[in-house]
Amino acid sequence: MTILWLKALHVSFMVAWFAGIFYLPRLFVNHAECDEPKVIEHLKGMEKRLLYFVTPFAFLTVIFGIALIYQYGYQWFVAAKWLHIKISLVIGLLIYHGYCFKLLKTFKEDKNTRSGKFYRIFNEVPVLILFAVIFLVYLKPF
Repeated sequence: MTILWLKALHVSFMVAWFAGIFYLPRLFVNHAECDEPKVIEHLKGMEKRLLYFVTPFAFLTVIFGIALIYQYGYQWFVAAKWLHIKISLVIGLLIYHGYCFKLLKTFKEDKNTRSGKFYRIFNEVPVLILFAVIFLVYLKPF
């Protein structure tokens, strides 16, 4: 029963994390394409609140993922090659998340030089990671 609770919490926090990490780059798109000072200030506030709001979900996702690995045991962890790829993807997503803090600072200081198109493409990275993780978890290849 413990594993089911851990899975439910892991997935719940993951969904909340992804909701924010999908929306944040859309705010960056709007910010990069905006010329209206009042709107820019509003977007700065939204970006900051959103990133700081979803960051605990990232940590909780990782914590409950580690707890699941612990519950399944070392032998399972070693044998689950798909999980090693998943962990690599999650590390990549954590780096992406951290990079969002850099972008937040860039926008806060009005130093953004990237286009809305860049942020549209940037927005697709977590989507691709999510698809890969879902396929790995459900299909368990290798």
